[in-house]
Amino acid sequence: MALELAPAPAPVPVAAGRPRIFSGIQPSGIVHLGNDLGAVRNYVRLQHDYEAIYCIVDYHALTTTHDGALLRVRTREMAASLLALGLDPERCTLFVQSDRPEHTELAWLLATVTPVSWLERTPSYKEKKLNQPDDINHGLLTYPVLQAADIVIYKASVVPVGRDQAAHLELTREIVRAFNARYGETFPAPQAVFTEAPIVLGTDGVRKMSKSVGNTIDIFAPPDVIRKQVMSMVTDTKRILRMDPGRPSVCNVCQLHRHFGPDYEAIWEGERTARTGCVDTKRLLAERIIAYYAPAREHYLELIARPDDVDEVLAAGAARLKPWAEATLAEVHAKMGLR
Repeated sequence: MALELAPAPAPVPVAAGRPRIFSGIQPSGIVHLGNDLGAVRNYVRLQHDYEAIYCIVDYHALTTTHDGALLRVRTREMAASLLALGLDPERCTLFVQSDRPEHTELAWLLATVTPVSWLERTPSYKEKKLNQPDDINHGLLTYPVLQAADIVIYKASVVPVGRDQAAHLELTREIVRAFNARYGETFPAPQAVFTEAPIVLGTDGVRKMSKSVGNTIDIFAPPDVIRKQVMSMVTDTKRILRMDPGRPSVCNVCQLHRHFGPDYEAIWEGERTARTGCVDTKRLLAERIIAYYAPAREHYLELIARPDDVDEVLAAGAARLKPWAEATLAEVHAKMGLR
């Protein structure tokens, strides 16, 4: 898949080996179709070209999830999902954020160079204030500082993002510039690697696929559940009768067919000419999703039945990163005058 490197004031020189890349994912439990198309497929591709570090960000999840038992379950489910979909511990490092508590210490140190006004203006903070008005905790405001610490503690030079997330990474770059200006060159300002990951609409055809909205297609669910979810999808709202021509450009089902076969343009033409109906197109999509994810579904069930194996992978990833995290903190302590 083609990757486009976002422009930056000056390229960051990379040490011997592949460029180091970092990305975090929320422990939302078992992945759904939007997770895979929007993020995980890119993770799998990028692990072959970069020194890839992937983090399940359970510290971040605490801003919205306050049930400890549920968070632990969701964290393991996310890890098993990522492994089942193709993350290879021999090619990338997968770990849980709280297994490297150095992240939170660095976040506090970076917070001392971060103006509050920068955090108050972030779109994510404004959105979360609206979504959970009864729980506007301090973590919602300082979330971007911890996000910056996640990236720079390993001195990652690039971060894979969709274009809609570029502003979030720019705040990390601002924090890095502020720290380097005060204490001397310490961190590289990470560059965005723009990916072609789509924004995947949910079964309602309006909002982004999300468990909190309840509009997901659960790729590891039994086939009958997947069929039911796909058949509930909203298609072209202006196509009233079976003989009416469809509009593939606005039909969510047609758009998803792009990812499950090279013949999607023929499927679109069937919709345009009313040779096929929306029900036909949905049935075909359901069967293709079931078939595509069948091997990963089986692998996931095997992994989740062996939780110790999953935990071993995560522990090994955290142990691998320990020297890097400790070295960064030692450097920061020296520059900031800490004992």
